[in-house]
Amino acid sequence: MERLRILDEIDIAAPPARVFRIAADVERWPRILPHYRYVRMREGSTASGIVEMSAWRPFPGFRWPTWWTSEMRTDPARREVHYRHIQGVTRGMDVVWQVEPRDSGTHINLIHAWDGPGVPLLGKPAARLVILPVFVHGIAALTLAGVKREAEQPHA
Repeated sequence: MERLRILDEIDIAAPPARVFRIAADVERWPRILPHYRYVRMREGSTASGIVEMSAWRPFPGFRWPTWWTSEMRTDPARREVHYRHIQGVTRGMDVVWQVEPRDSGTHINLIHAWDGPGVPLLGKPAARLVILPVFVHGIAALTLAGVKREAEQPHA
């Protein structure tokens, strides 16, 4: 059965090395991304480790708290950050950040691939109709916009 996929992408007017550094430095995200509640390395490091993350998914008039735990590894040579969600509603989700050079700076492809939650009959439709387009895309779009904002600052 084909996995569900969602792609978020953005162009950033900054060098790929700077963008990759910001994308991979997840422990710093709560300081630069207001929708992130916390990021905690449970073991290892951002090069290869277990990371617990929590973010707000804003809706008009309220914020919904989300959290997940992932195996994280970075591939600096390819400018990629990989995650495999191991706890939370999105357990089993694979995520890759691809940081690519462009003439104007950098392009990020942020790809989420998932079979959906392990709930018979309801899991795949819930993932397709709500979890991926509303929660995952909503948080990913805010995260990419925040990485762009940070990378395009002269001090970054």
